[in-house]
Amino acid sequence: MRVLLGLVFVLVLVAGCGSREVTRTDTDTVTDLSGYWNDTDARIVADSIVEQCLNGRWFDSERVADSGRIRELPVIVVGGVRNQSTEHINVDVFMSEIERALLNSGEFSIAAGGRERTEVRDERRDQTIFASPETAAAFGREIGADYVMTGTVNSIEDQEGSTRAIFYQVNLEMINVETALKVWMGSTEIKKIIEW
Repeated sequence: MRVLLGLVFVLVLVAGCGSREVTRTDTDTVTDLSGYWNDTDARIVADSIVEQCLNGRWFDSERVADSGRIRELPVIVVGGVRNQSTEHINVDVFMSEIERALLNSGEFSIAAGGRERTEVRDERRDQTIFASPETAAAFGREIGADYVMTGTVNSIEDQEGSTRAIFYQVNLEMINVETALKVWMGSTEIKKIIEW
């Protein structure tokens, strides 16, 4: 019995040691393995949304209309983006890229939102206790956001036999915090056909 258990253990060990090859590739390489949402889709969405947002030049007309609050740059906070698709999609991947591109465009300032803002406020609170008064960050000095970017990720799947179609739609909008008016809306669509 002991020999039989030892043999089974060795067979399991050998089967688990099959050859596996890992290849590093450029991050811009398209790798559609399953057909589901992936890094290429996130990159397509980020690039498209940023282009739509910057080319819309909606903030120029908003800046003229908001002459009572003169700022060097409009301030945006990225709010919640709800994943309403049929699969798990980490929206942080493409929303971080959108934030980075908007900030690096030189047209906007980006305010921390959500978890980041909570962490900053916790740090400020800690500084009032543990830091010297002359170096502690003061409360009440945050810059209020002019706009909140929010949106949804949606998908529709259809399948017949060994062919599946997946349609993704990412909708983002910019909302004026003071007036609650939607001042810009952008959308990107991706459609995939998977056959096996």
